[in-house]
Amino acid sequence: MPNTVFITGASAGFGLACARRFAAAGWNLVLSGRRKDRLNAAAAELSGACAVHTLELDVRDRAAVAAVPASLPPEFARVHTLINNAGLAQGLSPAQDCDLDDWDRMIDTNVKGLAYCTRALLPSLIEVGAGSVINISSVAARWPYPGGNVYGATKAFVRQFSYNLRCDLVGTGVRVTSIEPGLAESEFSLVRFHGDADRAASVYKGAHPLTPDDIAEAVFWVATLPRHVNINSLELMPTSQCWQGLGITRDPA
Repeated sequence: MPNTVFITGASAGFGLACARRFAAAGWNLVLSGRRKDRLNAAAAELSGACAVHTLELDVRDRAAVAAVPASLPPEFARVHTLINNAGLAQGLSPAQDCDLDDWDRMIDTNVKGLAYCTRALLPSLIEVGAGSVINISSVAARWPYPGGNVYGATKAFVRQFSYNLRCDLVGTGVRVTSIEPGLAESEFSLVRFHGDADRAASVYKGAHPLTPDDIAEAVFWVATLPRHVNINSLELMPTSQCWQGLGITRDPA
């Protein structure tokens, strides 16, 4: 029987690319997201290659997430790999000028939603005993930048939660990995800038960023390594991106 992968935020970007990559290898897919029309389109595209089950799901809804395992059809109930991809950035203002609604949405999705999904699927993962939890974090988990305030903090949570989860799951056979992409072109900046397409496009112009397919390939590699190998964290950047020097504010001459 094929392995089953459960992907959150599967309607676009990294999540959809992961769905395509795992479908190409014949895995069963459980695709969750908030946009039912896009999930249906993904299912129509991929169902010829594998079995697909879709779930209209907002990971911020604790009760809805908790009800997911019991709702899965029998052929999808034994989840082998969970890809916690649902997440977002909102705004790039300094903390003193931020919109608190943006902060709430990032915390509720990137932190609480990821935690809810992990807790709900852990019994299945432990029962299978040979699967993976793969959490999509960011280079922002390690490297600060102006305006990254709460977004970076949520991704640092993802990274540390992944490490602590490894400790809790030792002996179960379940692996845990934090995937930490740098500049990658998807809907990320469009969402961050509240639909401003020109501003979003300027982020990637001439930079040769990573693509969703690049991230999906890394995720698939992590998920299909021999069972005795656990990648704790994997940081990826495009060749064009690196770290900048520390900022210094100087008194006027």
